[in-house]
Amino acid sequence: MEKSQVKWLYISVGFSLLVLIIILYFTINENTVQYLKEINPFFLLLAFLTHLLTMCFWALRVKKMSGSLGYPIGFVYSLNLVFANLLASAITPAQAGGEPVRVHELYRANVPLGDATAVVIMERVLDGIALAALAAFAMVVLTEQWKSLGAISEAMVFITWIFVVGCLFLFYLAVRRPDVVKRIVNKIARFFTRTWENAKIEKFVKRADVEIDNFNTAVIKFVKSAKGGLLWGMLFTLLYWVSEIVTASLILLGLGQPPLFLESFVIQLILAILMMIPLTPGSSGIAEVGATSMYALFIPASIVGIFVVIWRIVLYYFNIALGILSSLIIVRREAKYRK
Repeated sequence: MEKSQVKWLYISVGFSLLVLIIILYFTINENTVQYLKEINPFFLLLAFLTHLLTMCFWALRVKKMSGSLGYPIGFVYSLNLVFANLLASAITPAQAGGEPVRVHELYRANVPLGDATAVVIMERVLDGIALAALAAFAMVVLTEQWKSLGAISEAMVFITWIFVVGCLFLFYLAVRRPDVVKRIVNKIARFFTRTWENAKIEKFVKRADVEIDNFNTAVIKFVKSAKGGLLWGMLFTLLYWVSEIVTASLILLGLGQPPLFLESFVIQLILAILMMIPLTPGSSGIAEVGATSMYALFIPASIVGIFVVIWRIVLYYFNIALGILSSLIIVRREAKYRK
């Protein structure tokens, strides 16, 4: 890892640990020990295994989508690609750092740069569509679970609806009218960067135009010649998110608490959307505080802090460990490649 990446990893992990320590300080009491005696290691182990299964669904998505464009990639290679992506995601806001890693690894697997970029962009598109569909399902079918969140639910319903409608509308515009999207992005970019130098603003706008063109090209490529890849991609994307959401319920069972499958579905969906907002590296702090505030409505305060710690260990710190292991494998491969 480069020095700048190591620095951001320290910042991300450090901020997350600080928030977790504060949460534990305010939630641990004399009843916590009693709750800890009810821990079931089987379900905690199952939570880790389910998270690994989630990564396998992601790897299968990459494999099938690349294969649909005519580039066969092995499952093990795809899985290592996903693990490498996890480390970069942990140190960048909205997990954006993972995309360049996936593009690079696909390129190393003899996928042309344009097609590798198309695969990675369509992954993001499918994630947006899947989350929008799951959010719409949750708001229509799980109304009682939304209401059970109290005042939080009103703001979250509003944010989620904006997310759902916004994703679908932007997807439509980017495919049908990329020129309109470019003009909108141009105006927004110039508004928020009006204090920058003109040359820097122009460079930023041109970069945005290139990304919009890449997105449009990726959609056309898959729609015209790789519809099967989109279908497989959508299937594994849905399995990915459902598996990721179920992991929290398994941790609750491991702590001797009710699984709260429906409530957890809504909460994890809200957290997934919040964690896509580029505010902190790896969404450190946002995930911990968000999970604590919502799960505290359903499980005893004495155990909620422990739950959030284990949840972050499974879905964040475990990711970093997998990412470091994968990075070492890639470094060895690159060393051999240069020789």
